[in-house]
Amino acid sequence: EVKLVESGGGSVQAGESLRLSCTASGVTFEGSNMGWYRGAPGNECELVSAIGAVYYPDSVKGRFTISHDKTKNTMYLQIDGLKPEDTAMYYCVTDREIRLMARATCPDGLVMADFGYWGLGTQVTVSS
Repeated sequence: EVKLVESGGGSVQAGESLRLSCTASGVTFEGSNMGWYRGAPGNECELVSAIGAVYYPDSVKGRFTISHDKTKNTMYLQIDGLKPEDTAMYYCVTDREIRLMARATCPDGLVMADFGYWGLGTQVTVSS
């Protein structure tokens, strides 16, 4: 059984930092496409960081940093200089076969993931 578990989200003020973590079981990140999406459950999700082919959209460049610890089978997202517009559910995602798409649908109890394996998400809320 594949399971991704995110942690590290929370409610913070603008300008603060968070480090999100995602630990995988039943699948190894190494050799797979992996990254982070954000959005509202059941609605549009935006890819905000990826490894394999390194990817950051302009909205997060210079503030978000993705990393992977092979020994812990854990992926991280360091977020610095948080802005209110960063408020979203953040999802850990991996796919063994395909590259991560720039846009997807955030899964919830009714909406299935478009591809790959997704965690349940960790909420980041940024107040001004």
